[in-house]
Amino acid sequence: MSHFTHIETRFQNLFYLEKALNKLDITHTRQKKMTNVHDSESYDIDINLRISQSNGYDIEFCWNGQEYELVADTSFWEQRDSITGFINNIAKQYAGEVIIGESQKIGFQPIKYQQNEDGSNTVVLQRWNEKKSLITNY
Repeated sequence: MSHFTHIETRFQNLFYLEKALNKLDITHTRQKKMTNVHDSESYDIDINLRISQSNGYDIEFCWNGQEYELVADTSFWEQRDSITGFINNIAKQYAGEVIIGESQKIGFQPIKYQQNEDGSNTVVLQRWNEKKSLITNY
């Protein structure tokens, strides 16, 4: 008997979530879901992400209106990491993608992205300060 578990995440941006999955070589597909808005004839289209498993019990990141939650039947989990490890790995990559992407919007460029032995990541960003003619690193 299948029992789906819904696990909350902090993944709110589809673009960065897909970038994180791609960087981790986690193959996924987009699934469009239409939802009726207040019994009217207008619909919202949500995009969920599906990760196929060979046993047919796929994993999904489903939009719940606030974030993408992980939906999976934990009895049929086939990923190399535990569910917690899986989410943590994605969360680390997602955080890096958000930092880099949002920093680029205000003029910073990544110059170094390093995965450390302790499992943490280091991101070095810089931008040219035209007023002072120097480079600022963060």
